[in-house]
Order: sequence, then C-alpha cells, then structure tokens
Amino acid sequence: MKTIRVLVVEDSIVFRELLVQNLNKDPSIQVVATAKDPFEARDAIVQYKPDVMTLDVELPRMNGIEFLRKLMPQYPLPVVVISALSDKVFDALNAGAVDFVAKPAISSRGQLEDFIKNELLVKIKIASAAKVGNIKNSTMLQENQHVLENKKNLLIAIGASTGGTEAIFDVVKRFGPDVPGIVVVQHMPAGFTAMYAKRLNDQCRIKAKEAKTGDRVMPGELLLAPGGDTQMHLVKVNGGYQVECRKEGKVNGHCPSVDVLFHSVAKAAGSDAVGIILTGMGGDGGKGLLAMRKAGARTIGQDESTCVVYGMPKVAYDLGAVEYQEKLSDIAKRTYALLNKM
Repeated sequence: MKTIRVLVVEDSIVFRELLVQNLNKDPSIQVVATAKDPFEARDAIVQYKPDVMTLDVELPRMNGIEFLRKLMPQYPLPVVVISALSDKVFDALNAGAVDFVAKPAISSRGQLEDFIKNELLVKIKIASAAKVGNIKNSTMLQENQHVLENKKNLLIAIGASTGGTEAIFDVVKRFGPDVPGIVVVQHMPAGFTAMYAKRLNDQCRIKAKEAKTGDRVMPGELLLAPGGDTQMHLVKVNGGYQVECRKEGKVNGHCPSVDVLFHSVAKAAGSDAVGIILTGMGGDGGKGLLAMRKAGARTIGQDESTCVVYGMPKVAYDLGAVEYQEKLSDIAKRTYALLNKM
C-alpha cells in the first residue's frame, strides 16, 4: 500500500499537533510537514512534495483561498479544506480544492479522533486519487438551447459527490429558466447545503433552494437535498411532483444518498425524467440510475477525462445505467437534446 504524504496547514498549534498525532496513527498516512501560514506551506510543498495538503481557510499573512488561487496554476495539488460553517468553503472549491470537511466543535479528545477517522482521513484518501489542475472551467456559457413548449411533467435529477459542487454549477449555469424542475443530491454536511443552494440561486439563471418536505418541483427551479440526517424522495402529487425529506439512515454511507433520490425518481417520474450522474468517489447513484433507465428515463454520465474522481459515473456506466457519457461541458447540451425528444 502506497503511503499518502500529507502536509498540514493550520495556524492553531494545538489543533495542528492534534491533527498530526491522529493522522499518523493511520498506517497509510504520513504527515511529512506542517505549516502555520501559506508562506511556510509554499516552502514545504517545494521541499517535501506532499501528495495531499489539508488547509485551514482562515490563516495569517494570507487566507487559504488566496493561497489556493496562487498555488494551483503553478503547483496543482489535491487539497482538503478544513472549514468552519462558512460559504467561503465554496470559494476554496472554486479555487481548486478537491473537497472539504466541516471543522468540528470539539469538547473531547474522543470527538476529535472520531472526526479525523470518520471524516478527514476518508477525504484525504479520496483526494490522493483525485485529478486536479485541468478540470475547472469557470466561463459562464449560455447555451443557445431551449426546451420545446408543452413539455409537461418532465424532470431532471442530478447526483454528485467529490468535485460535485463545481461540476453541478458547470451544468446548471448553462440551463435557462425554461428548463424543467431539477432535484439534486450532492454529498455535503448539514448547514453547507443551504449556502450552496443560495450560491446557485445567485449565480445561475434558474432559481435554487435547499429543499424541505412539501416543496413542489417547478420549471426553472432547483431543489437541493439538505445535508444531515434526511433522505430526499420524489413523489407524484396531483399531477405534479414534490419532495419529501424523511429522517432515515444512511444508504451507501450517505445521507442524503443519490440512490435514494434516483430510485424515487424512477418510481414517480418514469420515462419523464433525465438522470445525470457526476464526479464522485464510490458507487452511490449507480443502481438508482439503472432503475431510472429501466423505467424509461434518459441517462447521462460524466466522462472520466473531466471527473475529479471517476468513481460514481464509472460504477453507473459499468452497470449499464449510463446511456450517454459526456464531457462536463457537454452535459447541458445533451440534456436539452434529450428533453426535446421526450
């Protein structure tokens, strides 16, 4: 097993040392250096050539986001951000970070150990296999596409994980307000989903919000499954669709789970849906997308070349769930083409 060489960038000496001690307990991890600010981090990157860097957002001398923007063009490196509950984390992801974890409010050593073992270590291992440096495409492109009139009860369902915040934005920014209603699961902690939905709402031509039970799925609007302890289901009500966010256990290790949403879409919408599976580690969404395809839905998977992690789309493709495999920048165009044939 290859050892993952980690650089820890954290200005709190206490938290930094606790991270080092606990990360080094894992036999597949070696913390090769630490830094208290971006200037020390830059020197450590050159000297130690780490495989992954953990990065606090709030740092002295230069914040983590500015550091990422300067670093990534010259030295692409998988970065896991450790962030308090703040929408700055999405600036960090836009600047090139692979993923993030929410910094816990720790009241005991046991809580810290749980956080590192169950969250941070998992993200570091995923990041070590991620592609960085050539995926981002921040250009706001408006597709010269339109959904034909009289398209009733159509629906788009999207699922993603690692790298998904930027991938979802890349797809959704290309949709106009004529697009059918959209339901989305992005693996993300509680609290961050509301901020991410607001970002989509503010930066795209469609409306977006964090979903709650009873929300109707409306044309030109996106409902994002809330992070935390609920699973989002699509149900058919009075000739239309709405969502139900139910307190249920994890599926495939996730709550919300892409599979849960996709299975419900297969049941409620059948052949009136387009399913899209984007970048992410693991297999969540593959079986649900297959159920959608078997129910008559059209399905799209992100191709390997544009995925940060080609895990979820690969599993779906190998299961036979993916009808069209597309580069990220082509997914919206393919979606419009499929909608206009339905």
